[in-house]
Amino acid sequence: MSAGDAWWGPWRETADSLTLHVDLRPDPDREERALDMLDEHELARWKRFRVEGARHRFALCRAALRINLCERLRCSNRELSFGYLKHGKPFAKVDGRPSGVSFNVSHSGEHGLIGFAKREGLGVDLEVRAPGRDFDGIGRMVYGPRERLALSTAAGPEKAELFYRFWSLKEALIKALGTGFALNPSRFEVPGPIIEGERSALFRFPHLPSDPYWLEDLGEPRFAAARAFRLAEDVPQAGIVETS
Repeated sequence: MSAGDAWWGPWRETADSLTLHVDLRPDPDREERALDMLDEHELARWKRFRVEGARHRFALCRAALRINLCERLRCSNRELSFGYLKHGKPFAKVDGRPSGVSFNVSHSGEHGLIGFAKREGLGVDLEVRAPGRDFDGIGRMVYGPRERLALSTAAGPEKAELFYRFWSLKEALIKALGTGFALNPSRFEVPGPIIEGERSALFRFPHLPSDPYWLEDLGEPRFAAARAFRLAEDVPQAGIVETS
């Protein structure tokens, strides 16, 4: 597939991680090409989606993931398959053997993210902001005291922006940890500097104090987004480079 035919492209990059943006706008030709990439298990999953938009987003994201994993692993699409950890986080296999490449996927509305990193423990999340929800009510169930306080003092569009900013950050951390929502998001808070407006900070889960993560707010006008990855040591990573 030529670069001009791709529906994804580089979006954010650090010294040891890359995040692609995936264009999920409806496009029958792209979806037809995407479906040709999926294996029988993925096609069965695609058919189970009841909502057309969900089927479309799954096909485009999964095919983009496959193409980019094959490029990194230097394998054919037929050789690539996926396994799943205890809480459902996928990992790539080549000829049935785990590959060691760390990746994570998120999508919302017409946008998707695919993250790659050189080490395990990566999470990305994207949320298209939807106004008019009971942000304070939902916040009481999923946010901690400092997060709820910050949300309660915001109003109008600022409240929606803050709600989704916190949510993308927390979900990126949960996905990096790999436990899914077996971990209640109200049990931890994003770092204080990020609550106060910083774009990145070191983070530790309260129950895993010796396991540091680097957390980044990647949000922009189109959507809220975040990336988190486990660190080998307490060294802040290189700054985000915006490539498109």
